[in-house]
Amino acid sequence: MDKIYELKGNKITVGLEPKLIRVYSDAQLWAYLEGTAAVRLKRFELLVNAIKADYEQHFNQALAISNASLIVEILVHVYCDYLGLHFNRIIKIKWIQALVKKLLKRAEVVDCGEKSVDSNRWVWDLLAGSQSLFISILPKKLNAKNIKHH
Repeated sequence: MDKIYELKGNKITVGLEPKLIRVYSDAQLWAYLEGTAAVRLKRFELLVNAIKADYEQHFNQALAISNASLIVEILVHVYCDYLGLHFNRIIKIKWIQALVKKLLKRAEVVDCGEKSVDSNRWVWDLLAGSQSLFISILPKKLNAKNIKHH
């Protein structure tokens, strides 16, 4: 079931499935995440709390993923997407661009699953303690209006 969250004038699309959420990394999410690290953290908390509340209401149980783990996973995917798009604007070697486009396609949808369905959950749980670092390295301005997703 896809759900659209209207937050700060942006429409963020999230898919809800048993033990899994899918966050769509698009211009709306990027625009929502622009700003200082403090603003970004508050916005992430608002988004994650809204998603988790809807998940619990829909499935009658809490999503077994910590807020920090969700935030870091989404952030890393957005940042990789951002870097890949900029890389392809700079590097004009066709075969490298094609490879990066394949990687970017995977970053478009952030699959965040519980441990039983997501073999990478341990990575995001481990990195969750560095949430502040990941929030601070994301550029304040993501140029969301200029995104041309793959």
